[in-house]
Amino acid sequence: MKKISAQFFVVLILLTACDVTTAAPLSPLTVNLIPEEPSTTLTNIPLAAGYGVDGGWFELYFTNPNSPLASQETGGIDGPLAEAIDSAKLSVDVAIYSLSLNSIRDALLRAHDRGVQVRMVMESDNLDRTDPQILKDAGIPILGDRREGLMHNKFLVIDNSEVWTGSANLTDSGAYLDNNNMIRIRSAKMAENYAREFEEMFLGDKFGDNIVSDTPNPRVMIDGTPIDIYFAPDDNVQANFVELVNSAQQSIYFMAFSFTADEIGEAVRARAEDGVTVAGVMETEQVNSNIGTEFDPFSQAGLDVFRDGIEGLMHHKVMVIDENIVIFGSYNFTNSAETRNDENLIVIYNKDIAAQFIAEFQRVYAQVQR
Repeated sequence: MKKISAQFFVVLILLTACDVTTAAPLSPLTVNLIPEEPSTTLTNIPLAAGYGVDGGWFELYFTNPNSPLASQETGGIDGPLAEAIDSAKLSVDVAIYSLSLNSIRDALLRAHDRGVQVRMVMESDNLDRTDPQILKDAGIPILGDRREGLMHNKFLVIDNSEVWTGSANLTDSGAYLDNNNMIRIRSAKMAENYAREFEEMFLGDKFGDNIVSDTPNPRVMIDGTPIDIYFAPDDNVQANFVELVNSAQQSIYFMAFSFTADEIGEAVRARAEDGVTVAGVMETEQVNSNIGTEFDPFSQAGLDVFRDGIEGLMHHKVMVIDENIVIFGSYNFTNSAETRNDENLIVIYNKDIAAQFIAEFQRVYAQVQR
């Protein structure tokens, strides 16, 4: 079983101290599952309380709970999203588990006031919060899922031309206190996928297992980068997830808010037994409270998997395979995400985007409990 060397930890801490946004490879790749694509030119997006890069067809953001401005709830990843909503000309569709960010609430109100069609679906348990009520009072239609499973999606479709998604709820803690990610993808085909899923819920009133697989573009190619799109519970996500894990040849790095899915955990441990490097960070509260957490089997197998070390939540749902493939979205690594909740997950095959997630992994890993 292959473990990470002490030298790796030294490099990791030095990189974190420098606040890098692009990570050097952690291990040489000898096998790629897709042809090597041209390097993506990235430019930094300056955020006072977060990290951001612009790759042309995408923007990728990470929260920074350690920022001195995080406690003031300003300068975070909600800023670019609010600006995008302010630029909307036709429509903004929002599927969100919870909403309490005033910046996003106000941007949605401004869009509604200037005649943009604004629609929302939410988890019913969170509909009675102040900001959703303010939106409803202003005439913005919001539909709750009204069922036992969770409407756990976190995505927006703007003008049928771009999608925002990731792990972040549109809440103060989600943007400032917790470790989270968010990506903006400019693509009409991506938008068509997410718009179809939104309208199944908003117009069809179909949630959870009351829906069927109906994604028009399950794989999208953007500037040479393949992206696979999945929605749970209708797209058999876990089986595809396990297949990706089984394909790992060199490394698996993950950040998991909740990890109780036996099949995914078993697949990770099997790759470790075959010499694949495995390292992970899991949310402390979930490790301590979950029945059937995969943390214990990982520890018993001697893997470099640790509890997170921040006061907020380590809320990522991310796995990076062979420094080339990134799996992320709202989908926790749980059976509830697979069978009961409304979730979305994307798989991006791009080494430069993978490097950004590895840089985030390094920042999170540097603070783990040992």
